[in-house]
Amino acid sequence: MEQYQSWAGETLDKVRAKMAWVSRKNRDKLPYTTDETGSYDDRSDERICWNPDDGLNWWTNGFWGGIMWLLYRDTGEETYAEIARAAEKKLEKCFTTFSGLHHDVGFMYLPTSVVHYRLTGDAEARRNAMHAANLLAGRFNPAGRFIRAWNESGGKDVRGWAIIDCMLNISLLYWASQESGDPRFRQIAVMHADTALKNFIRADGSVCHIVEFDPETGERIKSHGGQGYGHGSSWTRGQGWAVYGFANSYAHTGQQKYLDAAKRVAHYCIANLREDGIVPVDFRQPPEPAWEDSCGACIIASGLLETARFVPENERELYVRPAVRILKAIAQTRADWSRDCDAIVQNCTAAYHDEKHHFSMVYADYFFIEALYKLYGQENIIW
Repeated sequence: MEQYQSWAGETLDKVRAKMAWVSRKNRDKLPYTTDETGSYDDRSDERICWNPDDGLNWWTNGFWGGIMWLLYRDTGEETYAEIARAAEKKLEKCFTTFSGLHHDVGFMYLPTSVVHYRLTGDAEARRNAMHAANLLAGRFNPAGRFIRAWNESGGKDVRGWAIIDCMLNISLLYWASQESGDPRFRQIAVMHADTALKNFIRADGSVCHIVEFDPETGERIKSHGGQGYGHGSSWTRGQGWAVYGFANSYAHTGQQKYLDAAKRVAHYCIANLREDGIVPVDFRQPPEPAWEDSCGACIIASGLLETARFVPENERELYVRPAVRILKAIAQTRADWSRDCDAIVQNCTAAYHDEKHHFSMVYADYFFIEALYKLYGQENIIW
């Protein structure tokens, strides 16, 4: 990846310049998206932390701290660490409310507590991370060998629902097992990964978003279209979770089947990637409306770079080149480097059939910045 380091370094200079003022402006927030003025919102309202759709339990609330820790590691500027610690401190309050927490505790506490502990050895951060790991392990269904996703969803019975996103959440369990010496965390992660491998990945490398199991027997019932175009389609952000998640399971276990799965999904993404590097919400969506998801694009790019770490050197370009194509498309055509907007990455979409499209998401910025650091040659320290 050395031939791309110069470009990555130049782009990271833009990131550093922008985040220097964005971090100061939003130091007391847990942002998710920007409003009509370009300013970040704030999901740190502890009064509604019981609600997983808002407030402190909002699933993306760890990514702001994650960005700060990436910048702290890079620059050594203590201000970034202070903002990251403040974000983590807010998330501690979710533990006492408990009822609004979900399987996305991995996304909440890996980029905050785990990386805080890894970088500084902070004992309180370790306790927070282990607490979150125990909550995630507590969502495991032994009959179906899967981790339950949501607590409730529009009045539907979701006790047996699992989603592809959790492939990255289980990184918290791999960490907890290594940190504590308790194999149960790793065993749960592996059993969930095996279930996802069997039930989520199609023969062509496309991915289901949601699979429903009988919560009593563990029997697979059916899949759901989820946030993509429809049942049987190919939600691009889900493709990214799968590439990255299975590559990460390989990194933690050394089991070749996980790397093979990551490569299969990666090849599907590469085959369907447009020449201009712009990524749609769903690889199987109709030509119009041409909704994009720059967030899914950034996750796919970081997942491809992660996969490239584990293949023979003569195969790495197969994964690195399309990742760079995506990142350059974002940096050159879908990034806001001005002071008009707090977020960098634009044109994100949460779900194909939502009313709102093409807005900013803090975790798009996180995965964009993370991928740039990987391309620049820095180690992955969070997952």
